[in-house]
Amino acid sequence: MYAIIMAGGTGTRLWPLSRKNKPKQNQCVLGDKTLLQATFARIKKLVQVKNIIITTGRNCLNLICQELPGLSKSNFSTEPSRQDTAPALGLAGMLIEKRDPEAIMVNINSDAYVKDENEYRRILALGEKITQENPEYTVAIGIEPQYPETGYGYIKKGRLFQKVRQTEKGKEDEIYYVDSFKEKPVLEKAKKFVESGQYLWNPTLFFWKVKTFIQLLKKYQPKMYAQLSRIQNAVGTKNYASILEKEYKEIEPISIDYAIIEKNKKMLVIPAEFGWSDVGHWQSVQEILANEKGQNVVQAKEFVSIDTENSLIYAPDKKVVAVVGLKDMIVVDSPDALLVCPKSRAQEVKQVVKMLEEKGKGEYI
Repeated sequence: MYAIIMAGGTGTRLWPLSRKNKPKQNQCVLGDKTLLQATFARIKKLVQVKNIIITTGRNCLNLICQELPGLSKSNFSTEPSRQDTAPALGLAGMLIEKRDPEAIMVNINSDAYVKDENEYRRILALGEKITQENPEYTVAIGIEPQYPETGYGYIKKGRLFQKVRQTEKGKEDEIYYVDSFKEKPVLEKAKKFVESGQYLWNPTLFFWKVKTFIQLLKKYQPKMYAQLSRIQNAVGTKNYASILEKEYKEIEPISIDYAIIEKNKKMLVIPAEFGWSDVGHWQSVQEILANEKGQNVVQAKEFVSIDTENSLIYAPDKKVVAVVGLKDMIVVDSPDALLVCPKSRAQEVKQVVKMLEEKGKGEYI
């Protein structure tokens, strides 16, 4: 199995910590490891290091090499420009097919939190097994929802495909056909999803036989397939860099969800529970780090507070921070920017980044 770690995002909802030249996956948001280092450490216990491919942009390549020393050029699929997730995954898939046409590949986001790593790896091993046995199918992992989250996409389960017994635990894993994918819902719809028991959170964690993935790319994105094929044909030649540069930047940006996933009729899903959370915005950071509901999460040299609860105070630059009367708030300080917002509006931080970009304030993003 090959693992493709997707590390090309900008993480705008974690601004002002996350910046273009050092996005969230390269930040120590949850501890002393960056999110990418934590992801790599989890997966290398299941997949050989030589079979781990990191997709990223050129601007972050040196940074990643410093974070993960000892990797070779073959561990990277470097994008000349940001064209969204379908081209990024397509390029990595083409490189894997060139190396091992019989491979299974799994794509993994670099910015997620996993509480139970042993269960995580067990489910990934099961995903590999199901894909090997059913190579014509794409196999998704779905997370049993803990609450009606509006920031995640959902997978609706169809009828039962099969059960797989866990010999060591004496229980069974259930694998289902995928009925459909649902975009991020409004709160009322999210509540109905959770209450129905038919829906799973979508962590965009998919297994494919690499041949099947390439066939789907050819079927649903023929122009992209042709462009990526020209890049693949140049692998190992002196013209690779120039052909990659020319072809890749002309690919139409599109997410893997729209390009293939939502069009694919042969999909299975494995429901899982391993304490997964998308570290997508500051509210999720606070909820992951809080030891108990309502607790403040603080990173500061010195912190004093009066009547403050359930808030995130992030001021790592050796400042004394004092707050009075805050509840359900986010305060993030950096050398050149300060963010203050209610936790409930953490998703909107990306709009702040967009506004700064429109104002020509690129030095702050």
